[in-house]
Amino acid sequence: MIDRSFLSWPFFEERHRELAAKLESWCSGNYPQASAGKEDTACRAIVAELGKAGFLKLCVGDGMHRPDVRSLALCRETFAHHDGLIDFAFAMQGLGSGAISLFGTVEQKREWLPRVASGEAIAAFAMTEPECGSDAANMSMSAARDGNEWVLAGEKTYISNGGIADFYVTFARTGEGNGTRELSAFIVPAGAVTIAERIEVIAPHPLARLRFNDVRLPAESIIGEPGEGFRIAMKTLNLFRVTVGAAALGFARRALEEALGWASERRLGNGTLADNAVTQAKLADMAVAIDASALLIYRAAWQQDEGRIDNRRAAAMAKLYATEAAQQVIDAAVQLHGGAGVTRGVKVEELYRDIRALRIYEGASEVQRQIIGRDLLKEHRG
Repeated sequence: MIDRSFLSWPFFEERHRELAAKLESWCSGNYPQASAGKEDTACRAIVAELGKAGFLKLCVGDGMHRPDVRSLALCRETFAHHDGLIDFAFAMQGLGSGAISLFGTVEQKREWLPRVASGEAIAAFAMTEPECGSDAANMSMSAARDGNEWVLAGEKTYISNGGIADFYVTFARTGEGNGTRELSAFIVPAGAVTIAERIEVIAPHPLARLRFNDVRLPAESIIGEPGEGFRIAMKTLNLFRVTVGAAALGFARRALEEALGWASERRLGNGTLADNAVTQAKLADMAVAIDASALLIYRAAWQQDEGRIDNRRAAAMAKLYATEAAQQVIDAAVQLHGGAGVTRGVKVEELYRDIRALRIYEGASEVQRQIIGRDLLKEHRG
């Protein structure tokens, strides 16, 4: 049974404990399941059900205040513990609409956020390009002003919800300065985008390469001011970065549960695998990594909600440690399962595929180390 004792930590309020109970109850019910090759259909159904349950309102805040990060983290941890596709569907509603929640005009918020919250509109975040991943300064997609319109040209790739989204928050070069200072953010309706290719990955979910063939948008489609795109992207990613760690934590908790159950039942000599001292040491290491991850995640989430300090370092630490630790915890669970651990249909094999991408997206582990290191040096130098 999932360990919920961390909810008594001082990072949480009673509303968070009530949310955790509601989440667990919903996940214990009959949520939409994905069969092989039917991930698009499942994601649409999951988003609709999350909207009906009221959970997607947490992704967009109330239009006046940004989303509560502790609530988002609790959602992602719980969803990931049960089903990686639910976590994916929920997370993308937040990340895909985050720039609008944080920087959108009143009109943009009114048009899109209620539809995201109800599950009527599926959101996506389009930043990565074929030749540009973490290095946003080398983004090549362009957006040129033409009278009362913007004209977007270029490609994006590895875009989650690509092919099923109703709109894409898209970043392009508008030429106000140099490097990241000439990027801007736009809301692009899905009908204006060409799906160039659907991409298959080890943990199946909707993913695509997008082509923007001189897409014309009304002038009011821009989010914020021209040249603010990089700041908008970084603020959005920083808001949701901690929740990536929370998803990793959910995967890791499930892996430990699976390992405990397997080790307790698997016969070894005159006893069980759990009676072996090496197994007990491995389980102990897994539990320590999980608790350390939880402390980093919910400290950072609490700091973001308090809003008293710039917590980029804390968010980066939480994302870095939790995703790397979860990879190790899940790998250990697979090892304890032996041959069963790499068998399709066994939960730890699914978790092994689910966890790997979290060390890459929304800032790879190497990027998080840079953030932490630079922040430490900046503080040291005064």
